Amino acid sequence: MKFEGTETYVATRDLTLAVNAAIALQRPLLIKGEPGTGKTLLAEEVARALNMPLFQWHIKSTTKAQQGLYEYDAVSRLRDSQLGDPRVEDIGHYIVHGVLWQAFECDAPSVVLIDEIDKADIEFPNDLLRELDRMEFHCYELHRTIKARHRPLIIITSNNEKELPDAFLRRCFFHYIKFPDRETMQRIVGVHFPVLKHDLLKEALEVFFDLRDVPGLKKKPSTSELIDWLSCCWLKTSHRKPCAPRKRRMPFRHCTVPCSKMSRMFISLNAWHSWRVASSPECWSISSST
Repeated sequence: MKFEGTETYVATRDLTLAVNAAIALQRPLLIKGEPGTGKTLLAEEVARALNMPLFQWHIKSTTKAQQGLYEYDAVSRLRDSQLGDPRVEDIGHYIVHGVLWQAFECDAPSVVLIDEIDKADIEFPNDLLRELDRMEFHCYELHRTIKARHRPLIIITSNNEKELPDAFLRRCFFHYIKFPDRETMQRIVGVHFPVLKHDLLKEALEVFFDLRDVPGLKKKPSTSELIDWLSCCWLKTSHRKPCAPRKRRMPFRHCTVPCSKMSRMFISLNAWHSWRVASSPECWSISSST
């Protein structure tokens, strides 16, 4: 069982090696990288390529580790007891299974995505150490220990907004997704726009990487923004209706915009970027040293 990438996801050799190493070592895979580099999409593509069910847990600042295991809905049980509902005798009816519980009881090996773990409280990763290490946890209300039938592949993403505890890092296989170079970016764009002309693509990448090289730019354009810009160009310059979507975040199968129109689009893009810098410094901010 090896991951080699898919026709809709360009995975570098280092990334496929990291995924396969995590599978072989049976360790959680911790993925870090800039926003928009495909960290979340990786879990979806791995699950699809390996024909495994996917369980997703998107972390917020208020998320607690217990929610990934289970939650006891005591309020609903109290309400039902006041209404005389016979289900109140079965406490299991009020146990809400979390993502890890669902994955542990899955009849086949699965993929678990713990997305943006760095958004949670600093103690969140430590609270999951035992569960991720031993692949089991205890439900005190049911007096049961829930053990994984099949060890899932756990993919954890982080935007590196805060440091993770050392004890947690030691239990993970770590990989940092580097921002794609021009060759890799060309392959990525080719997946989204299969018939985009070479001259058109070359010009788009030149402008895109020039924007990323602006000194002091704190919020650099991401891969997903490049795809969005190309999509907007297609909409604004083509008189045809867009083709049916092939996949999420891949809105158009064909793009045959003439080079001259692409040039005008990117001139507008540069003007738009300058306006964003001037009007929204909190989004696109330039340091005072530049």
